[in-house]
Amino acid sequence: MKRLETLAIIAHDMGIIFEYLGVITLVPLVVLLIFREWDMLVPMVSVPIIFILLGLLISRIPTREYVPQLSVALAAAALIWVAIALVGSVPFVLGLQMSWTDSIFEAMSGWTDSGFTMLRTVDSTPKTLLFWRSFMQWIGGMGVIAFGIAMLSRSSLMQHQLYRSEGRSEELMPSVVSTGRRMWVIYVFLTILFTAIVMLSGIPLWDAFNLTMVSISTGGFTMHSEGISFYDNALLEALLIPVMIVGALPFKLYFFMYMGKIKPFFQDRVVQLILALAILGSLVVSLDLHIFNSLPLATAVRQGFFCTVSAVTSTGLQNSDLHWFAGPLIIITILMMIGGASGSTAGGVKANRVILGYEGLVWWFRRFFSRGKMVIPFRHEGRIIPKKISEVELSKNMLIIVLWVLTIFVATILALHLASTTFDTHEVVFEEVSAMGNNGMSVGYMTPDSPHEIKLIFIFLMWIGRLEIIPVLILFMGLLSGFEARVRAK
Repeated sequence: MKRLETLAIIAHDMGIIFEYLGVITLVPLVVLLIFREWDMLVPMVSVPIIFILLGLLISRIPTREYVPQLSVALAAAALIWVAIALVGSVPFVLGLQMSWTDSIFEAMSGWTDSGFTMLRTVDSTPKTLLFWRSFMQWIGGMGVIAFGIAMLSRSSLMQHQLYRSEGRSEELMPSVVSTGRRMWVIYVFLTILFTAIVMLSGIPLWDAFNLTMVSISTGGFTMHSEGISFYDNALLEALLIPVMIVGALPFKLYFFMYMGKIKPFFQDRVVQLILALAILGSLVVSLDLHIFNSLPLATAVRQGFFCTVSAVTSTGLQNSDLHWFAGPLIIITILMMIGGASGSTAGGVKANRVILGYEGLVWWFRRFFSRGKMVIPFRHEGRIIPKKISEVELSKNMLIIVLWVLTIFVATILALHLASTTFDTHEVVFEEVSAMGNNGMSVGYMTPDSPHEIKLIFIFLMWIGRLEIIPVLILFMGLLSGFEARVRAK
C-alpha cells in the first residue's frame, strides 16, 4: 500500500489528538499571567497555535475507508511523538535562544519523562518555561495519545490500536475513551493529594506542585540546577519516595481501589516485584556505599534508598552526584533497565516482561526434564495459557528484551567511537540505559557541552525507549516498504 494513503488513514485521529494538545497546552499561559513573564508570551502561545493548526490541517486530509492494521497505529504513535518533540522545542528556541538540537533534546526528554536537561542554569530560567518542562512530563507520563483519546466522544478500532501503541492494555471500562478518562481523573486526584503531602516538608507550593508532577509522572525535571540536593531536606526526599512508587505501579490498580477492591493491589505480582526490587536494591546499594564507598551510614542510607527507588521507578531524581564505585552504579543500571510496570508512567523494559520471561524460562526447563509425553502447561496470573499462544507471547516478550539490550550495545559502540570521553564504559552504559529507560539519572556524561552526535543518539534512545522499540521499527520499515490495510467492506 502507498505510504501517502497510509498516512491518510491515520490523519484524522492524529489531527484530533493534536487539536486537543493545542487546547491543553494553553495551561502554561496561566503561569505566565501569574508571574507576569510577558517576554514568554510569544514562545508559549506558539505551542497551542502550532498544535491546533497542525491538527486542523491533517485531520482534513481526504481518505478512503480502510480497516486499519495495528502496524498503522504503531507507526502513527511513533510519528506523533516526533511531532510533539518538535513543537515542544519551540519555546526553548524562541524564549532562551537555545539551538534546535538542544531544544528538541529538552522537549523529547520532557514528553518521554526522561529528565535529562540541556539548560545550563535552571535557576535563572523563567518560571513559565520551568512549568512547561514539568507539564510536558506530567502529560507525557500518562501518555500523549491516551490523553487525546480520553477527550474523544467516540471509540473506534483505530483509537483502540493507538491506545495499545503506547504500551497500554487496560480495558477497565466499555471503551478506551472511558478508560482513558477514568485514568486521568485518578491521575489528577493523586497529583493534588501528593502536592499537599509534599508540602509537609516545608517547601513552597510552587516547588511542591512541580516536584509532584515530575515525580508521579516518573519524569525527573527539577526547579534548580542542583536538583533535589538544592533543598537538602531529608523529609522531602522521604515524602517523594511513595510518590515515585505510585507513578511506577499499574494505574489499573488505583481504579480497582476506587471501586473498593483492595485485594488486587496487594496480590499483584508486578507490585510485589517492584516493591521487592526497591527494598532489596536500596539495602544492597546503601551497604555498598557505606562499606566500599566509605560514606557515613546515615548518608549512605539516605542516598542509597532515594536513588535506588528513583532508578527502579525510572523517575530520575537524585540526591547524589553518583560519583561512586562501579558496584552500586551497576545495580542501579540493572534496576533502571527493568523499570516500572506496564500501564504506569514508568519506563524501562517493564517489570511485567521480567516476570513473564522468568515464567517462560521455568516452563522451558520443566518441559526439558518432563518424562515421556507428559504435558507441562504454562501458567500466567493463575491461568493456564494454551501452548501455541504462550509460545508466541513469550517469543514477543523476549524479542523486546533482546532488542532493548542490542540497542544499548550498538548505542554504546557508536558513542565511544564518535566522541572521546574521560568516562568509563560502565558510566557511558549507565547514561544510555538511563536515556532509553526514560529515567534521567546522570553521572555527568550527558551535558549541554556534549558533542552534537551524542545528543542525537540520546534523543533517539529516549524516543525509542518511550515507545518500547517496536513502533519505531515499524515506522522505519513502513516508510521503506509500505504498509498493508484492507479495504472496508461496503
